[in-house]
Amino acid sequence: MTPLRVAMIGHGFMGAAHSVGWRQAPRMFELPRDVEMTVVVGRNAETVADAAARWGWVEAATDWRQVIARDDIDIVDIVTPGDSHAEIAIAALEAGKHVLCEKPLANSVAEAEAMAQAARRAAEGGVRSMVGFTYRRVPAVTLMRDLVAEGAVGRVQQVRAAYRQDWLVDPEMPLAWRLQKEHAGSGALGDIGAHIIDMTQFVTGLGIDEVTGTLDTIVKQRPLPEGTRSPSLSKREGAVGAAMGEVTVDDVALFSGRLANGALASFEATRFATGRKNALSIEVSGDRGSLVFDLEDLNSLGFYDRTAPDIRQGFTKILVTEASHPYVAAWWPAGHMLGYEHGFSHQVVDLVTAIADGTDPHPSFDEGLSVQQVLDAVEGSSRNGSTWTRVGAAVAVGGARR
Repeated sequence: MTPLRVAMIGHGFMGAAHSVGWRQAPRMFELPRDVEMTVVVGRNAETVADAAARWGWVEAATDWRQVIARDDIDIVDIVTPGDSHAEIAIAALEAGKHVLCEKPLANSVAEAEAMAQAARRAAEGGVRSMVGFTYRRVPAVTLMRDLVAEGAVGRVQQVRAAYRQDWLVDPEMPLAWRLQKEHAGSGALGDIGAHIIDMTQFVTGLGIDEVTGTLDTIVKQRPLPEGTRSPSLSKREGAVGAAMGEVTVDDVALFSGRLANGALASFEATRFATGRKNALSIEVSGDRGSLVFDLEDLNSLGFYDRTAPDIRQGFTKILVTEASHPYVAAWWPAGHMLGYEHGFSHQVVDLVTAIADGTDPHPSFDEGLSVQQVLDAVEGSSRNGSTWTRVGAAVAVGGARR
């Protein structure tokens, strides 16, 4: 069979991570189809050519529409900012291309709904689509899901999830696209909060039905990047000539949710946790035990068995590096650790396998839509005084779900 030829749209930080996944997966796993890294697309011809040469893409291009129209492209991998996800993904699906789209799926529920509808239509013709919630594919997280499904913790009674970073603590950090609502959709809530929402639903198998939450923007203005021009400039008091731009997204999101079985979950997504670089954690507590995962110790899983005799109770550390653990057999001998980048290879494995088998991969665009609906409800709750808000019940404003 001919290889699956991939076009990646975008080439920033996520472009590097996805490129590692596309390059490594065919070398470490026995994929049912070969993969070819055909073209990477960016707006700047010079920088995208550099990215192609560095990451192993055959060619570079600057017009994603022309690339999607090509007959020699089978998969479109979208790693652009959220404001372009819907347009690119829908165009690619309608052109008959399989689509992998970075999270969150879109910048609004309306966009996510349109993308999910396009994915359902495309699936009728055998075209597959998937959202890049890559942390699902850390072996310890997949094992956590499996153990919960097997009943290891019994009935889920409470979940605690947090994603904490500190890269915005310095007020001199320039205004980037992730800090502008028109590009990012939301701030810490959508960027990293989406991960813990998806992870909670994934590991418990339970949807989030309602939420109450508060959003805050701690630093409300930041220096514009050098060379930037904007009609809404301001001058910082006491700093002559310092051009500033408004931060239009949240820095911190604190919210609670009620799961489909009635259990409560607490969530924290922040870019102002001083000293925390990329600290994602989740703990699932049930009537028979608990499971806990920490991304800063990503090769292990903590398990508490409440049914064990008193003299043997306490959290046990499971080292998730055995060949029998999810995804691990393709890599190194037991105890030889995996890292952040390996999840992107596992993502490629699952997508390519689903395409070859003619099955729908997960997380689907519908699952991405469900996360978008939770994000939407949290924003609505914060606007309305942190009232409990049903997921999917936010009021339509100006024709779009907010």
